[in-house]
Amino acid sequence: MITFKKVELSDKQWIDPLLATADMPGGHQNFTNIFAWSEIYSYRLARVNNYLVVKGVLNNSPYYFYPAGTGDIKTVLEALQEDSVSCGHEFVLAGVSPEDIAVMNQVLPEHFEYKEMRDSFDYVYLLDKLVTLSGNKLHSKRNHINKFKKENQDWKFEQISLENLAECWEMNLHWCRANSDHVDEIANESCAVRRCFNNFTALGLEGGLIRLDGRVIAFTMGERLNSDTYIIHIEKALGEIEGSYQMINREFADLIQKNYPQLIYVNREEDMGFEGLRKAKLSYRPDRMEEKYLATYFEI
Repeated sequence: MITFKKVELSDKQWIDPLLATADMPGGHQNFTNIFAWSEIYSYRLARVNNYLVVKGVLNNSPYYFYPAGTGDIKTVLEALQEDSVSCGHEFVLAGVSPEDIAVMNQVLPEHFEYKEMRDSFDYVYLLDKLVTLSGNKLHSKRNHINKFKKENQDWKFEQISLENLAECWEMNLHWCRANSDHVDEIANESCAVRRCFNNFTALGLEGGLIRLDGRVIAFTMGERLNSDTYIIHIEKALGEIEGSYQMINREFADLIQKNYPQLIYVNREEDMGFEGLRKAKLSYRPDRMEEKYLATYFEI
């Protein structure tokens, strides 16, 4: 049986190097997401050989993330299978990519069945497209931005710092009240968002905000995900102000490109099955979807 531990902020020191070496594209394979959502999904951690292993619980069913690291993956998968037997539950891997499936079929052929996790697919965009919004398909985004600038003279974009972080939290509370029709989801997300705010510097997060007439009307937070991708963890805007979402999206993309000219993509994470969020993310024409699957082990 594998000995798992509670997720702590200090774990970032040993997890980040493993994730950097693995260079995985999925947004769930990121320390901030693991830490922020650890209480909601009961995440626990272990290091098996040179791999990070995450175990969670959803709807009373335990599961594992696909291991992140380098070396002999077969022995790690076998260790997870043995752990599941010892704990008396199915061996289930979540967030498995098509590339992971190819590896699993090679090292443990005909031992897994796969189910698409569409609600967990990450939306991945070309960074340059988010900055320029070029092309007919993004014409409406440019229109929203132009209208915002025309109707709102006293606006400005600034980076999030410890000095303005509290203002962003107040705006987040306003956003939560305005979107209270999804009570359970809002409560879970607020828990994760609060952990990001409380540990903004320690997690290595970056962010930006839009002010209109002095008050914060939109903010966003993210960080570098891997060798070619930036990830957006949080993006909130006051929906009653037309163009606010388009403005924070574009202004922060511009900052990312200036700070990380070597990056190509932006991962804007999943839609969680919300129709409105899916429509909004698709409207920005993702370059690709980072597919994820649920893999369930069975004996031959």
